[in-house]
Amino acid sequence: MSNHGLTEAIDALKSTRVRMTPQRHAILEFLYESMSHPTADEIYKALEGRFPNMSVATVYNNLRVFKEVGIVKELTYGDSSSRFDCVTSNHYHIICNSCGKIVDFHYPGLDEVETLAEHVTGFSVDTHRMEIYGTCPSCQKRINE
Repeated sequence: MSNHGLTEAIDALKSTRVRMTPQRHAILEFLYESMSHPTADEIYKALEGRFPNMSVATVYNNLRVFKEVGIVKELTYGDSSSRFDCVTSNHYHIICNSCGKIVDFHYPGLDEVETLAEHVTGFSVDTHRMEIYGTCPSCQKRINE
């Protein structure tokens, strides 16, 4: 992920008068650089060395602020912990059934699906998400050994 997206996210926060603390900046930066759709716990563990006084609650609270501002999405799949993703356009997710890894799959937004769903059901559609499930290359290799 480019730093351009991170800069836009920081600008979006500033425009809502949310103060940019060092912890907030580090959490955002980690999200934009990790590409692994981390859980709040993974973010906490990655940053606790830099911020010994930061708690898991601090990470959750900041993620909630980021969600409210619209720069982060919470991904909930099955029973596993929520994972967090930077809001960028035109991507969906492919998820490994074996290890739970989530990878971005870039594809033009399927806006016509929303239009058709509205037409067929009478719903007013806000958003959609598409998930693709399979077995990642690492798990395929492990299974085939």
